[in-house]
Amino acid sequence: MVKDDCASNTIPLPNVSSKTMTKVIEYWKKHLELEETDELKTFDKNFLKVHLSELCDLIIAANYLDDKELLDALLIEPEEICQAYNIKYVKKRSNE
Repeated sequence: MVKDDCASNTIPLPNVSSKTMTKVIEYWKKHLELEETDELKTFDKNFLKVHLSELCDLIIAANYLDDKELLDALLIEPEEICQAYNIKYVKKRSNE
């Protein structure tokens, strides 16, 4: 539903930046185009290769947009980081 005071063609998403939303839309488009292929798996792996702060922004966006599939995919990366490395490495990576 569009409120009367929303005269422009935009939908405000206060918890999601335009940069993050662009990445989310890129993810959605690829998943519509490629379905379940090896190319999609490669895209997903590359999609997750972002700085930790950007990954956190994407997790917040997926949660805010209630996209369970994207959220599940995004939460794999922090889990693997925590399992594979000690806390010093995680702190160092988060300060890049």
